[in-house]
Amino acid sequence: MLAEKYPYYLANEAVYANTDLSVTNKYTGEVATRVALADAKVIDQAIAAAEAARDACRKMPSHARAAVLGRVVHRMSERKDELAEVLAVEAGKPIRDARGEVTRGIETFRIATQEATRIYGEYMPLDISPRAEGYEGVWKRVPIGVCSFISPFNFPINLAAHKIAPAIAAGCPFVLKPASLTPVGALILGEILAETDLPKGAFSILPCRREGADLFTTDERFKLLSFTGSPEVGWALKAKAGKKPVVLELGGNAACVVDADADQDYAVQRIIIGAFYQSGQSCISVQRIIVHQKIYDQFKRKLVAAASELKAGDPLDEDTFLGPMITEGDARRIESWVNEAVQRGAKVLCGGKRNGVFYEATFVENVPDDVPLSCQEAFGPVATVEPFSTFEQACRRVNDSVFGLQAGVFTKNIHSAYYAFNELEVGGVVINDVPSFRVDSMPYGGVKESGLGREGIRWAIEDMTELRLMILNRVGQTPE
Repeated sequence: MLAEKYPYYLANEAVYANTDLSVTNKYTGEVATRVALADAKVIDQAIAAAEAARDACRKMPSHARAAVLGRVVHRMSERKDELAEVLAVEAGKPIRDARGEVTRGIETFRIATQEATRIYGEYMPLDISPRAEGYEGVWKRVPIGVCSFISPFNFPINLAAHKIAPAIAAGCPFVLKPASLTPVGALILGEILAETDLPKGAFSILPCRREGADLFTTDERFKLLSFTGSPEVGWALKAKAGKKPVVLELGGNAACVVDADADQDYAVQRIIIGAFYQSGQSCISVQRIIVHQKIYDQFKRKLVAAASELKAGDPLDEDTFLGPMITEGDARRIESWVNEAVQRGAKVLCGGKRNGVFYEATFVENVPDDVPLSCQEAFGPVATVEPFSTFEQACRRVNDSVFGLQAGVFTKNIHSAYYAFNELEVGGVVINDVPSFRVDSMPYGGVKESGLGREGIRWAIEDMTELRLMILNRVGQTPE
């Protein structure tokens, strides 16, 4: 089980400063542990320590950075059962899904061990005109400097890993603020990092109140801000971030198109997972299901039948598929959104009821476009269902959203697949699977209200490094 208390990590060291942050068991509602909470003074100290470590981190050879990352892979693998249990308790994540997240976190660090030695440059001939004869260029990527990271509650380990791992690979010191609802997974990563040979001050992991976290955004010593969370918070932070580059991984109301030729049983199986995995608390959770009218009624019945078989309960129970939502307030929000849609003429096909912090797996049809359940991010175990007549119409429906993270398309028609790839206004088009699918090495991110930039180790390293060019003039330079 969880320890009685956890420290924060300031300049690579555990600090048991207080027990001011209570972390609850999301299933029972009881306090599971207490965590040290940082104030503005501590955050300032962490930034100063990271700035002092900048040269040491920059000068670490790539094999040394890869070795640090390899040590993290080794220790996470040794502690994988502990990490999974932590996720089940602090995030309410069903234990099988928790094991899956830990596995992905390990993979994320393993990918970074490889990418740490692949930060390449290029030779560039410059003699493109007579005036540049004798000139040539070489460019390389150099660490951007101290990075500010803010990670969310829903994937407390792997989404923290997606910031920490590329920073280490690139040679950037960092300060991370984990979500206050789920800080323990990130703090265990801090415990593991403290065992490595990172330079003093290379990292700090500081749970803190949102109102006390302004320095993560405004401090000019940070050279990059990477935020994963809600669009409302993310865009507000960008507006306050000043001159520093900002990477935003925000929300969505992901759509999934099921064409008439799709394998219906497979599509149902995947959509059930995509819509209700982690009680829908994922920015790429399936929220809008758009089905060809030829198979609509049959497909709808299959969806309802599959949803009715899902078991809700204790996340530590091996048979649990639906765990609690992160707070009862979030469950009440979903309840109100469904009720509002019904009042506007929508029909609940299954589910639609709340029990405390739990909300049933719910499908709703005939949902008006302008109600929150359709046009905003639900972030809960509910999805809308609607028919379409032509594939072009289905793609227009996918694009009829302020969000654009990922979309799924089930089809056997290669022309439809490429049409979707060319026309859908999203960061990723997933053919014959749900938009919830992600491999941690791929470029992942969205357009429109869904954010800026891309994660995935290789692409995150690009954000955490800058291009530096050397121009060499060989005119008149002859060997001795």
